[in-house]
Amino acid sequence: MLIVKHETYNDMSRAVANMIAREIRNNPHTVLCLATGSTPIGIYQELVRLHREEDLDFSQVTTFNLDEYYGLDKNDPQSYSYFMREHLFAHVNVSEQNIHHIRVPSNNLEDVARYCQEYELKIKQAGGFDILIDGIGLNGHIGFNEPADELQSYTHLVDLTQSTIEANSRFFSSMDEVPRHALTMGMATILGAKKILLVASGKHKAEIVNTIMDATITTQIPATLLHLHHDTEMHVDSKAAQLVDQKRSAERS
Repeated sequence: MLIVKHETYNDMSRAVANMIAREIRNNPHTVLCLATGSTPIGIYQELVRLHREEDLDFSQVTTFNLDEYYGLDKNDPQSYSYFMREHLFAHVNVSEQNIHHIRVPSNNLEDVARYCQEYELKIKQAGGFDILIDGIGLNGHIGFNEPADELQSYTHLVDLTQSTIEANSRFFSSMDEVPRHALTMGMATILGAKKILLVASGKHKAEIVNTIMDATITTQIPATLLHLHHDTEMHVDSKAAQLVDQKRSAERS
């Protein structure tokens, strides 16, 4: 895994957006796997700017959402479907038929399992992901693949850990409103991407960034499994990189 440091959050966002833009220009049929959360917002803002000011064309691009809260309506402001529409899809010329959300139409667990299989089939039919964008949870989760003794390989329903519920509570009026379950792509689906771009910003992410770079591969820190991938880059701003920088400085002295 290569770590790429940028001085500021805006620098990081522009750099990652430009990588995506180059891929789209080289391959108009690019397939993207997209994440939500506060960190990717700057990337999406820059992609919107590139579309508006530099004619970046999304008309043939296909997108898949990495994960989604289970049980939230697609029009709920906290749903990831709503998030992607507000921050990207409503502002670029991506075709509605090429946008794929993880959204189960019922609460029947048999329907959930069947839907997850169908989502995996859609990914396969699209040819897999050219680029996958993801943030990093404070506990090292990727998508909503939480620390566990075993991780599931493909799209599935997951129980969210208390630490993730607490971290996400800032987006809700109260802790009680935070969903306890989510749908997420599994680690095999994620590792099947041709290129993976992790993004992290802020000093609160410095510890997990340092841990991921140093830790042996373990399901207790799901992001460490990305060390197995042939082309993963972790893009960080200077605040998120500060512990890595301190360690490298100490090693040189």
